[in-house]
Amino acid sequence: MASMTVENVTAHGLVTARARLSDAIAVKQAMLDDGVLEQAVAIAHVVVAALRAGNKIMFFGNGGSSMDAGHLAAELTGRFAYDRPGLAAFSLSDSTAAVTAIGNDYSYAEVFARQVLGLGRPGDVAFGLSTSGSSANVVRGLQAARRAGMVTVALTGADGRQCLAVADHCIRVPSSNTARVQEACLHVGHTICELVEAGMFPRSP
Repeated sequence: MASMTVENVTAHGLVTARARLSDAIAVKQAMLDDGVLEQAVAIAHVVVAALRAGNKIMFFGNGGSSMDAGHLAAELTGRFAYDRPGLAAFSLSDSTAAVTAIGNDYSYAEVFARQVLGLGRPGDVAFGLSTSGSSANVVRGLQAARRAGMVTVALTGADGRQCLAVADHCIRVPSSNTARVQEACLHVGHTICELVEAGMFPRSP
């Protein structure tokens, strides 16, 4: 076996990096033609209507999706493209005490559902992020939100799985690769945040 040199390792790394970027571009290209963008625009309108009515927006997910949930909530409470008043949004995944207490006292499957039932009100909007579409706590959180009269939104991979059945709106990224799905869900989330910001605080052309 030939010894690996720095040049060989670098060359192999570049092949991998190019392949991953090509994969990501292919997923984004597919999103142009499969209705994802139309869904994102429709969801942005739902969020704007909820905020104008005095309701709030909540996000939740696990792992990388929990970070994306916090990221998107922060885009609304802070700012996205320009300065304006903060919007009522938060991430249930960020509540460490609640997540660990509920997980310890009940089960991890209940960590979002119990928060939703405690904090949610009819007319609020709940976003559940699950790359597989089958995360038990995300599915239960969406179910609880629906029972509470909230609008439910899921961001998932290609098949949607259980989330598809419990969400009023389910955006399914056309990929089953976890990394590509997470990247694309964040892109969709950013698009929704930008449209919401523009809808709530329009600027002159």
